[in-house]
Amino acid sequence: MSKVKPFNISKQVVWEAYKRVKANKGAAGVDEETIAEFEEDLKDNLYKLWNRMSSGSYFPPPVRLVEIPKGKESTRPLGIPTVTDRIGQMVVKLYLEPEVEPHFHPDSYGYRPGKSALEAVGVARKRCWQYDWVVDLDIRGFFDNIDHTLMMRAVRKHTECTWILLYIERWLKAPVQREDGRCEDRDRGTPQGSVVSPLLANLFLHYGFDEWMRKTCPRIPFERYADDIIVHCVSEQQAKWIKRKIEQRMKQCKLELHPEKTKIVYCKDDRRGGNYSHEKFDFLGYTFRPRTSKTRAGKYFVNFSPAMSDAATKKIWCTIRSWRFHRRSDKSLEDLSRICNSIVRGWINYYGQYYKSALHRTFYLFNCILRKWAMRKFKKLKGRLTRATYWLGRLARRQPGLFAHWQFGCTPTAGR
Repeated sequence: MSKVKPFNISKQVVWEAYKRVKANKGAAGVDEETIAEFEEDLKDNLYKLWNRMSSGSYFPPPVRLVEIPKGKESTRPLGIPTVTDRIGQMVVKLYLEPEVEPHFHPDSYGYRPGKSALEAVGVARKRCWQYDWVVDLDIRGFFDNIDHTLMMRAVRKHTECTWILLYIERWLKAPVQREDGRCEDRDRGTPQGSVVSPLLANLFLHYGFDEWMRKTCPRIPFERYADDIIVHCVSEQQAKWIKRKIEQRMKQCKLELHPEKTKIVYCKDDRRGGNYSHEKFDFLGYTFRPRTSKTRAGKYFVNFSPAMSDAATKKIWCTIRSWRFHRRSDKSLEDLSRICNSIVRGWINYYGQYYKSALHRTFYLFNCILRKWAMRKFKKLKGRLTRATYWLGRLARRQPGLFAHWQFGCTPTAGR
C-alpha cells in the first residue's frame, strides 16, 4: 500500500513542466547537468522530483549567477537554476498562473499569455499621438530588490495552497553561486532567468504599481512590460506630479526610481511647438522620437513614432559580424542562409513592424558581407567589387527567397 503524500501534485503536470523547460532550452546550473544529461534517466529523474515536491522535502540548490553585458560598461546578473529546479518552478507556475492571470491589468504586457512586447509598443505609439508628455520610468535593480515579505503577501492574495507558498519562499531565499564558486545568501530579490521570476515580478508590480495607478490615477494611461514602464500625461505639470507620486509609491514598496534614467519626455511633432530637454525615449528595443513620415498623398510631415533603437541595431550588427560569413568561402549560399534565416526573420518580424526602413541600413551592410564572401569564393569576382555587386543582385532577383532580408525588400543593387 503506497504512502499518501502530504501534497497532491499531478504527475501529468510535472511531465508538462518538463516538456516546456525542454522547449525553452537553457544552460546548465550549478550541477553542470544539461537537459540532454537529465534525459538519460528521464523517468527516474522526474519521479524523484515529483516525490520530493509531493512530500515537502524538495530544497532548491543554489542558482548559478552569471554577468551578461548590458550597454557599454555595465552588466546584468542572470540567474541559471538547475534543470531539475527549472522543472519544479514550472510546476508551480502551471498551477499559479491561471489563478493570478485574470486579475492582471490590461496594460501589463510582459510574460503573459496572449500579450506581447509589440502590442505594448503599438499601444504606446497610439497614446504618444494622443498625449503630449511621457514619464519614462526606470526602477533601479528591480529584480534584485524585490522585498520578500511584500512578495509573499501578494502571492497569498491568490492562493492558500501550502506547497506553492512553501516552494516560492524557498526559491526566493535560495542562495546564488557566483562564477568564482562563492555562495551568497539572499534576503531580497528574485533572480532574472528563473522560470517563476517573471510571474512573481508581474504579481509584485500588479499591486505595487498597476492597482495603485488604477485606484489613485485612473485617467492616466500607461504601458508596463515587466519593470519597463511608460506613463502618458496631458501636460508637463501633470508629468512632474505623477513622477513625484510614483517615487513615493516605489519607496513604500521598498524600491527606488533611477534618478538619471527616469525622465519626462516631450512627444514633439508637427502639431506641438517648442522644445524640451528630452524629446525621445527607448521602450522594448524601439526608440520613440520625432520622425519624418509621408502621407498617402505624398506629403511629408513629422510625427512622434517608434523605430528600432540604436542599441538594438548595434546588437544585431554584432550578431551578423559574429557569423564571419566573408571568411566562410567553404560554404555555399544555401549553407549561409540556413545559418541565419531564422534569426533574421525574427528581427524582421519584431523590428519591421514600425518604421521598417530603420532596418535597411543594417541589411545593406549584411549584403556587403555577402558580397565579400562572393569575392573570396569565386575567382572571377576576386577584387572586382562592381561585378560582385551585379552578380549578387542578379541572384537576388532570381532567388529572392534565398535570404530572409531579400524577401523583406533589402536586395543588393544590380543593373543600375
